[in-house]
Amino acid sequence: MRISRSRSVLLAGAVAVTLSATALPAAFAAPSATAVISEVYGGGGNSGATLTRDFVELANAGSAAYDLSGFSVQYLPGAPSAGSLWQVSALTGSVAPGGRYLVAQAAGTGGTVALPAPDATGTVAMSAASGTVALVSGTTPLSCKTAADCAADARVVDLVGYGSAVVREGSGPATGASATASVARAASLADTDDNGADLSPAAPTPVNAAGQTSGGGTDPGDPGNPTEPGTVRVHDIQGTTRVSPLDGKAVTGVPGIVTAVRTTGSRGFWIQDATPDADARTGEGVFVYTGSAAPAVAVGDSVLISGKVDEYYPSATTQSITEITAPRTTVLSSGNALPAPVVLDAAALPAAYVPSGGGGSIDALPLEPSAYALDLYEALEGSRVQIADTRVTGATTAYDEIWVTVDPEQNPTRRGGTLYSSYTDQNSGRIKVMSLDTTRPFPVGNVGDVLSGTTTGVIDYASFGGYNLQATELGTLTDHHLRREVTRPQKGGELAVATYNVENLDALDDQAKFDTLAEGVAVNLSSPDIVSLEEIQDDNGAVSDGTVGSEATLQRFTDAIVAAGGPRYDWRYVAPQDGQDGGEPGGNIRNVFLFNPDRVSFVDRPGGDATTAVTAVPTKKGVTLSVSPGRIDPASGAWADSRKPLVGEFRFHGKPVFVIGNHFTSKGGDQPLHGRYQEPSRSSETKRVQQAAEVNTFVKSLLAADKSARVVTLGDLNDFAFSPTMSALTAGKALKPLITTLPADEQYSYVYEGNSQTLDHILTSPGIGRFDYDVVHINAEFADQASDHDPQIVRVKVEGRP
Repeated sequence: MRISRSRSVLLAGAVAVTLSATALPAAFAAPSATAVISEVYGGGGNSGATLTRDFVELANAGSAAYDLSGFSVQYLPGAPSAGSLWQVSALTGSVAPGGRYLVAQAAGTGGTVALPAPDATGTVAMSAASGTVALVSGTTPLSCKTAADCAADARVVDLVGYGSAVVREGSGPATGASATASVARAASLADTDDNGADLSPAAPTPVNAAGQTSGGGTDPGDPGNPTEPGTVRVHDIQGTTRVSPLDGKAVTGVPGIVTAVRTTGSRGFWIQDATPDADARTGEGVFVYTGSAAPAVAVGDSVLISGKVDEYYPSATTQSITEITAPRTTVLSSGNALPAPVVLDAAALPAAYVPSGGGGSIDALPLEPSAYALDLYEALEGSRVQIADTRVTGATTAYDEIWVTVDPEQNPTRRGGTLYSSYTDQNSGRIKVMSLDTTRPFPVGNVGDVLSGTTTGVIDYASFGGYNLQATELGTLTDHHLRREVTRPQKGGELAVATYNVENLDALDDQAKFDTLAEGVAVNLSSPDIVSLEEIQDDNGAVSDGTVGSEATLQRFTDAIVAAGGPRYDWRYVAPQDGQDGGEPGGNIRNVFLFNPDRVSFVDRPGGDATTAVTAVPTKKGVTLSVSPGRIDPASGAWADSRKPLVGEFRFHGKPVFVIGNHFTSKGGDQPLHGRYQEPSRSSETKRVQQAAEVNTFVKSLLAADKSARVVTLGDLNDFAFSPTMSALTAGKALKPLITTLPADEQYSYVYEGNSQTLDHILTSPGIGRFDYDVVHINAEFADQASDHDPQIVRVKVEGRP
């Protein structure tokens, strides 16, 4: 079983490790006189390699056996990203005094010489050039990503960083590792806690606990290339649950017809049994993973596959993909007819989306493909399917993906999408379509277009979007001519207030982005009086040099609005403290108000800064702000590493209006709708509820001072109209969510994985009576978009006393 956030395109390799019995405190552990990581090799099976597998060798320089029960060898890429995970190989047994212990890792497609019989076997595809291997007391994955953090983890017994590894012992990693060279400790097993000094490049020499070394022939358990089918069929591999009953086991001579080949990214091919069984739960197709090697088969080949069954998890919370890895392929014949595809349409879909696991994993639940849509897709994983005349519900992405629905009557929006309306009512007809044909341009479609004719391919699974159709034959796109909306201009007595997420805008962006966003404000929004902007960055964007101002960014944006026919806007914002507001590292994201000084005035009250809280000030004439612009309780833990709401006091026709611009914390970290844990945890929701409560409290303080105060709260709240976040924001009827005043099929401003949904909102206080509200669809439904959010606007009649 493998869990990974990104699939390596390197060939599988092997690593040898020597153990150190002492833990690693703040400066790595004192040199070990017993167990150490003695050799690490990540080039096994690579081009030019002799050995077929990676390995890690452990050694014991002590006088007593070193017990490895409950220990593990763990691997981390040499330059780990935020999403990199330590990969774990569990150990058993012990290392004899003066002895060795061999951990075999993943096999590649190259090499001719097998390892000696390993003492433990993992599935880690290590890099030949750079990585970190740790011997760990326990099998829980490490979380450290730096040398200092790993040194502070008492579970780490010994650690070897090689190549350009960031995590290593001493001043530098061991150097010289390659497809043909390991890094190995000297015969004395000396451990000075300096990888660069202690380990040197050498020809790999794996030794197991029995003292055996590599000899000629094939890897133990390698079935070779049989010419007759073995006893295992694809449906035996897929089984009746999401996890193969043969996970981790070798299989020999599995027969099938090659139905599709993938030559880029995660390379490999799919086979399907031409003689299926009668059980709808047991899939007949499976992916054969070839790593970085180009598949040496063609569609229509009849093959026998030998290798190892593996459940590959794209991430820790997704479902898995059943695969055969380290394959040996025998081609029996070519040009064979392909198994008939299963037709996916509304009639084939079960009514329910996914079984409940009570919040836990559904991996072990028996599949019920007639009851649950995700069970049906899982039972079809790796098999040929066909869809026809499917409506586009998510526009073509930059990665050549398009979302369609096979159930056109399922929660349709007015403009052709599929509405996401509750946590329990999932849109099971959505499926992402990709193409395996790299010679043909991928169709560029918008929501409401139709992928006409038939599209045929195999069902696959990915961390983003879940089940998808890898098309071998792609239908043609029928353009339904979706148009960008233009809202009406406000009337003289109406105050127009809009919200627009401009997606990490900074002064270094191309002029085309400024121009398109500006047209959205000047033309599509008809030049609102006030625009609350989300995702304005500092002037040099992701460059982290202490810059926090956004003057150049806002000057370019407002100039572009004028050029597009709009007014000359002024702006107000509160610059964040450097690195304290989350978002893109170095970007110093913030909320900003634009306003048209010819129609509305801004009330400037000094003292507002990144750390000062704005408060409501009661007066005989109503309520004012202590500072304007200001921030809501910026010291509150609710806003830690997150955007702080911006509050401004405006006057329209002499009457006060309070505007609160928001950008709540994102949904990053939530478990996916299609994942292995059901029902999925929404861990990010906790912080948004806290943030909503802070804003609600502030609004109530304004209303306590003046119950008729006009308050417009708006922005990217990163949550749905039916969410606990919205309940916390509207508590006590302090605010009215305007999205729910629209017809149901128009309640969306964002499209994600083929679901039309609402993350952006405008809410008004009871002091605002008559209003006209509109979501202006100009981005989210289109392949060509300046932002992934649609703006919104409310036009209000401002009446009553000044």
